[in-house]
Amino acid sequence: MKQAKNNLDHVDRAILRLLQEDGRMANVDLAEAVHLSPSACLRRVRRLEEGGSIDRYVALVDPSAVGLGTDVFVEITLVGQDEGTLESFEQAVTERPEILSCHLMAGDFDYLVHVVVRDVADYEVLHRTHLAQLPGVARMVSSFALRPICNRTAYPL
Repeated sequence: MKQAKNNLDHVDRAILRLLQEDGRMANVDLAEAVHLSPSACLRRVRRLEEGGSIDRYVALVDPSAVGLGTDVFVEITLVGQDEGTLESFEQAVTERPEILSCHLMAGDFDYLVHVVVRDVADYEVLHRTHLAQLPGVARMVSSFALRPICNRTAYPL
């Protein structure tokens, strides 16, 4: 069950801000930073986890360090908007590890997909063998990012 935003007090928000910056922060350090005892702080963190405010903990990998230096943003328009077409497309998208995110959009196209690949040649193969084969795709427009300017992972609290 997701915890409502209005149920978060200033201490909860402070905990979330700190954990977004360092998810491996020791509870004793977190407790000190938010002026709680370690046991009270741990209870708060557990409540935030159980309530869904903390979804999961991850390590952020530098894409260039693992040979994935090319970001591509793909605008996808489907052949139709019926539930079956949308569901088939969305299921297929979740199965491709190169797709970092996919958003249903309002506007000139249906989905915005963020893909990460090694290079343009790698994207060409992905485009031809997978993206163009996704269920219901009528049109795709690909844009290559030159470099990231801002790439946050922390939500403003």
